[in-house]
Amino acid sequence: MSLSPAEVWKRLLDRARQELPDQTYQAWLEPTEALSMEGGTIFVGAPDQFTADWNESKHGELLSSYAPIVLGHPLIVAFRVNEERKRRSQMDFFVSPPATPAKLSPPLNGNSTPLSERYTFDLFVIGKSNELAAAAAHAVSQAPGKVYNPLFIYGDTGLGKTHLMQAVAHETLQRSPGTRITYVGTEQFMNELISSIMERSGAEFRRRYRETDLLLIDDVHFLKGRKETTQEEFFHTFNALYEAGRQIVLTSDRPPSEIAGLEGRLISRFQWGMVADIGLPDFEHRVAILKQKAQLDRLELTIPDDVIHFIAEHVRSNVRELEGSIIKLLAYASLKHKDITVDVAREALRDKLRAIEGFDPEPLGSLTILTIQQAVAKEWGVTVDGLRSKTRTKNLTIPRQIAMYLTRELLSTQLVEIGNAFGGRDHSTVIHSLEKVQQDISADSALKSRINRIRGNLESFNFRTMPRVETSAIS
Repeated sequence: MSLSPAEVWKRLLDRARQELPDQTYQAWLEPTEALSMEGGTIFVGAPDQFTADWNESKHGELLSSYAPIVLGHPLIVAFRVNEERKRRSQMDFFVSPPATPAKLSPPLNGNSTPLSERYTFDLFVIGKSNELAAAAAHAVSQAPGKVYNPLFIYGDTGLGKTHLMQAVAHETLQRSPGTRITYVGTEQFMNELISSIMERSGAEFRRRYRETDLLLIDDVHFLKGRKETTQEEFFHTFNALYEAGRQIVLTSDRPPSEIAGLEGRLISRFQWGMVADIGLPDFEHRVAILKQKAQLDRLELTIPDDVIHFIAEHVRSNVRELEGSIIKLLAYASLKHKDITVDVAREALRDKLRAIEGFDPEPLGSLTILTIQQAVAKEWGVTVDGLRSKTRTKNLTIPRQIAMYLTRELLSTQLVEIGNAFGGRDHSTVIHSLEKVQQDISADSALKSRINRIRGNLESFNFRTMPRVETSAIS
């Protein structure tokens, strides 16, 4: 009796389990499944292209060599991406989707961006940095159009804005499957508007957006600098939905008031409901995120707690980088055929750790803005990415202002260049930061000594000696 593809693949996997390290098998082969058999080849599905390519190059020939032993005849093993998983995020290499994911209702023209199966409230880890945004999003999903309309969520890249936005859609669909939902990025909105003008299909465009029940617009900060037509259409779409009591959810990398080039009437409307920020996760929050990641990937026994704590301590920028660190660690351990330990994690993540644990300016003897950012970030226990971010929490604002101050003092950098180096801030913001530090060091001798200590360390990388902090940074 001939075996089915699933039975053939099971026999090959049983043999592989005996030959390969547990973490290699769990990370790369366990998430696969047999798709079909054609002639002398079995096609095996992988969750993404990266995993398919890795298995093809690292395990394809090895698995094929097992065939004569366990099947009694040769068989070629070929890996392909599962069709149903092709749209999943690259950061989702090892995560299994929920058992019963919500489905996005068809939009008016079938052109809405699909929802990710993993962006649900159940898979969102709540901490101090995002609890307000999470609570507001959950409230919106329970009563769309009734509370917090619009809901405006802002924060840096990779902190969970899109996750919360899509979680609102999933929860809304679960409660009311007939809800019409449109989820697009700002760029797509603009491109569709342009197409509607060129094709003279403006009525269809307006119907698509103004007759939806829940409008989700990602990265609304890209409206800045757009032509008046785009902002005009967005304004009327917003008004139509709001007046009809339909929910609007927006995300941005900055609060409405800081989106340069945005019309005042749009800024005021974005602030009508709830404006909630998402900040950088603290240590406990990062540990919780990593533990959930390990649990979802069935890797609790593969990644020890001390390794999770090590990663959480050293990778501080955002959730995506935390997930990326897990993926890189798994790949490294598999390639080296090593069990996952703190030492292996230190080897695998050495590039990330170098930026956290110290600074190594290049070329030797020179001083750069990056060197100053690294020194200040290390002193205050934050990241360089945090200093460059739009986040305005106190734990980032103070070191960011000090880094700007030292950049101006030690390098005599132009105000515009300083603003660009710290997340694209305008010169007035830089001036305010320099003045604020001058005031603080005049009133706080401990802070003055702390800045002088950092300054002394930085001067060792420069060819010339600079005066101490009594000089003016704005002159």
